[in-house]
Amino acid sequence: MRISDLFIYPLKSARGIALPAAEIDAHGLSGDRRAMITDPEGHFITQRELPDLARIALRPEPGAFRLLIEGRPELSVPPPRPDTRMDVTVWKSTVSAAVADPDSNRRLSEWLGREVRLVFFDGQARRTANAEWAGEGTPVTFTDGYQILVTTTGSLKALNADLAAHGEGSVGMERFRPNIVIDIDEAWPEDRWAAIEISGIRFDLVKPCSRCIMTTQDQLTGSREVANPMPAMGRIRMSADRRVPGPLFGWNVTPRGSGRITIGDTVRIVEERPEGWALKVRARA
Repeated sequence: MRISDLFIYPLKSARGIALPAAEIDAHGLSGDRRAMITDPEGHFITQRELPDLARIALRPEPGAFRLLIEGRPELSVPPPRPDTRMDVTVWKSTVSAAVADPDSNRRLSEWLGREVRLVFFDGQARRTANAEWAGEGTPVTFTDGYQILVTTTGSLKALNADLAAHGEGSVGMERFRPNIVIDIDEAWPEDRWAAIEISGIRFDLVKPCSRCIMTTQDQLTGSREVANPMPAMGRIRMSADRRVPGPLFGWNVTPRGSGRITIGDTVRIVEERPEGWALKVRARA
């Protein structure tokens, strides 16, 4: 089995960028979720409440960050001053983040039709993952909770087969916003993987990913008038473990080293959990 796709999402909840290769460090893929949009009080905003974020792309460039949205002139955001900061919240975490300049925030607010702030996870920002799952002192950026999300092509194929059997269309992998996609024919093998190795780097699969309304949105337009994977996940992927309730797709992963990974790299299983992950068994009609 090999890596088939690599993605980063420089601006949390906005469009992803496909990469041929990626640098890995303790925070995950370099450049992933280093910026975020918040309300004026610093509470994070995602596509869950603002679907139009799917229309925004952030491109890091030398000396600036380039923001793009259809129908608007692009916005070049200068690097934030490290002494211009605010406390922001991401779920249960509070992070000291650098804030974009006032003009960039004004223009971005005009784009989105509400007052917002653009903030950055810079060298002074600190946040750690849940120690119960990832271990003590494991650093993360503005991700939902862990460094990396891994999905597999075989699992997407199985999900789409259930959707098709019920006349519900099909969905692409972009709906699940993975960082690393692994090409394998088998469905749901990741439930049994405790750790994998890619290019000499160990990646621990620490927690399955429970899914939300974002999977129902087109990742270019934000529209919810598209095929919906939630019914299929409800039929075949409902967690039976109270610690991670809801429908599951993909695994949260913590890297235990640094280096470079590339599309086409071999993925090797180095540790397994034979029991897999407990799922609810749906009643047959």
